[in-house]
Amino acid sequence: MDNLKTFEAIVAQQLARVEKMKSDIEFIDYQALDKIIIGVIGGDGIGPAITEQAQRVLAHLLSDEIKSGKVEFKTIDGCTIENRAKAGKAIPDDVLAEIKKCNVLLKGPTTTPRKGDKWANIESANVAMRKELDLFANVRPVRVPKLNIDWTFFRENTECLYALGSQGVNINDDIAFDFRVITNPGTERIARLAFEYAKANKKNRVTIVTKANVVKSTDGKFLDICKQVGNEYPEIEVDDWYIDIMTAKLIDEKRRSEFQVLILPNLYGDILTDEAAEIQGGVGTAGSANIGKRYAMFEAIHGSAPRMVEEGREKYADPSSVIRAGAMLLSHIGYQDKADKLFAALEKCMVTEKKLIVTGRSDGATGAQLADYIMSQI
Repeated sequence: MDNLKTFEAIVAQQLARVEKMKSDIEFIDYQALDKIIIGVIGGDGIGPAITEQAQRVLAHLLSDEIKSGKVEFKTIDGCTIENRAKAGKAIPDDVLAEIKKCNVLLKGPTTTPRKGDKWANIESANVAMRKELDLFANVRPVRVPKLNIDWTFFRENTECLYALGSQGVNINDDIAFDFRVITNPGTERIARLAFEYAKANKKNRVTIVTKANVVKSTDGKFLDICKQVGNEYPEIEVDDWYIDIMTAKLIDEKRRSEFQVLILPNLYGDILTDEAAEIQGGVGTAGSANIGKRYAMFEAIHGSAPRMVEEGREKYADPSSVIRAGAMLLSHIGYQDKADKLFAALEKCMVTEKKLIVTGRSDGATGAQLADYIMSQI
């Protein structure tokens, strides 16, 4: 009976979330604000080291706006695994209150405890932040010009398995259940954002990725709604692939350059974008945007690498992932010209010229040296 009550509570919670989505606000216009507040969250492990370098680069590009008072950086402490475990929450209440005072966030990686870890079994800070701020779209670009790859992934952020990942039920010693949720409004808004992006950026193909042939209710709903939205954009070709074969096609040299914009549920998006980032040069090179209508958060897609800190190597950690996320942040808040300059500098420093190599050890450049190199090319 207790398990039945747990499931009833989950259903009620999700029905309330659906009603809230239906009455949601329009996207905020950052340039119309008197001041844009950029919150900086260092996170765990190498997070503070690499985020510091990304902030330096952004401050360099936004120096005039900082002087005029249009842009302000706000350091947010307390989103560390130690503080979160002590509070018994994915994001302590006082930290969340500070986060909500910002418009956009630049965030380092945070540690999520696994079963058996020394830390309390708290929810992922990323998952909690996406839910609390309703950051429904995880946008991850992957570009490798020499391979003719230009992909933009739109991963739904607030549903699927991750949304209820901490609310599973152990029936007895032999069986456990987790829950997966897909909703009409949740799917429609990620699909519309992806198609609007494709239209604005003159992309003529959008690919939907599911496993709807097997996971019929939830993946079937996701696929159907994405196709319905796609019908409103007759100039864009819409196709769909199953997640298993899609992982193969991303490494198929004959087919992969055909893909442009991809829409995926949460779990599939997490897996596929890591594979895509590896083709670009590894997860350490990739940034991502987490977009909502009121807030947005920009971060690296890799983990906190605690071993590097334990070995005293954090200053050699590669900050290019968070710097790339910073370029996406600039674009999102209305400084596209500055974003373009930063993307161009990253391309030169990380691909074409590549005078400095970051290895993660003392035989390579430090993160600060790489940030200096990138700023010198802007």
